[in-house]
Amino acid sequence: MREKKNQDPRIFLGTSAEPSLLVLCRVTTENGRSQSRTKNQEPRRWKLDIGSFLGIRGFFVTLSLLLVLFSGCRDDVAMVLSEDIAVGNPEVVRGYKGFYLLNEGNMGTNKATLDYYDFATGIYTRNIYAERNPHVPKEMGDVGNDIGIYGGKLYAVINVSNKIEVMDAETAERIGQIEIPNCRFIRFHQGYAYVTSYAGPVVIDPNYEQLGFVAKINTATLEVVDRCLVGFQPDELEIVDGKIYVANSGGYMGAGDTGGYERTVSVIDIASFTEVKRIDVAYNLERIKADSRGDLWVSSRGDYKDLPARLFFLDREREEVTDTIPIAASNYWIDDDLLYVYGTEFSYITNSWDISYSIVDTRTREIVTRNIITDGTDEEIEKPYGIMVHPETKDIFITDAGNYVTPGVLYCFDKEGKKKWSVVTGNIPGHFALLPIYDF
Repeated sequence: MREKKNQDPRIFLGTSAEPSLLVLCRVTTENGRSQSRTKNQEPRRWKLDIGSFLGIRGFFVTLSLLLVLFSGCRDDVAMVLSEDIAVGNPEVVRGYKGFYLLNEGNMGTNKATLDYYDFATGIYTRNIYAERNPHVPKEMGDVGNDIGIYGGKLYAVINVSNKIEVMDAETAERIGQIEIPNCRFIRFHQGYAYVTSYAGPVVIDPNYEQLGFVAKINTATLEVVDRCLVGFQPDELEIVDGKIYVANSGGYMGAGDTGGYERTVSVIDIASFTEVKRIDVAYNLERIKADSRGDLWVSSRGDYKDLPARLFFLDREREEVTDTIPIAASNYWIDDDLLYVYGTEFSYITNSWDISYSIVDTRTREIVTRNIITDGTDEEIEKPYGIMVHPETKDIFITDAGNYVTPGVLYCFDKEGKKKWSVVTGNIPGHFALLPIYDF
């Protein structure tokens, strides 16, 4: 059963732009311990004794100033404090300290949030960004679409806010922001970040004219230094042997007409940063990931009607599709030679969802099992939305977006597919980034 949350109004003590004055703003937090308080300390209301603050003679002057400042305590800057939850058992750290989980949030609500799980303590902390960056208006922004760690920095792609939030990977404190319109996915290579962009506005339009692009970002200066045009509405990208492979979707153009979708993978030569080829795969592509041999696994969402979603094997040397795996692949994680995949396939014909879980052997390109979860917990999961496998322990992490409106749930399973723990997350949890213990 999912954890229920009790809302508890509390008082937050913050500072105004005038450093000599203090401002009180009322906020709402979730029950639980906040990182800003000592463990087990009862929540308390902070009070400001104005008379003793500046003396009775200065009371009315101070009161007038405070009334002006109170008017700045708007809803859009209210801060929800983080919450620590003991969910797992402390364990010996192997390769990674923990992981970040980016919650997308509903489009138009500015509710993208960031959570963190610590392997050494077994503590899951919800909503850390707002508390560690109280000066950032509207917090993370609208729709968190991807996340990655490189060079000691944590990059969160915030799609509808048209930006990438850049943070310190250890503290999640903001370093900077990179503006890219309708940004989607991010990968890194030799001092640069590469980000796909739909380039134009968020709108369903069969006559959409704006080609997408891949932005090249200097990770030292956080500046966009180049752009390469690709297909319409490019989604995930992968980097192998000096080339970038981009899954073009045409997602804004295919609604109602299958032929409107893109069906190619763009190939970009990194040295010249130009598109050198298009590889035909299937309609409405989304995901693309490389296995240990550098071959590519590409997913198609189909057309939600007669054309089913499928997973394709793209032989990198031959630059063509040589195998089709008959499963939907909404998202997947490749660990060693195994591809862990779930499918959430919707049909406008039946008006229903088909949910599936599988493991594929990337060497033989055969389905090993259709049961990642072996203890029946899959019956609790309404809409799987994110997946990760710990490279050392082989624990499997799967998120549930539920009804896409209320907070989701993160499940942890052991390598045999048996549930170890679960915890309530933010809204629409979907994207993982492991934090390594070694120097970045």
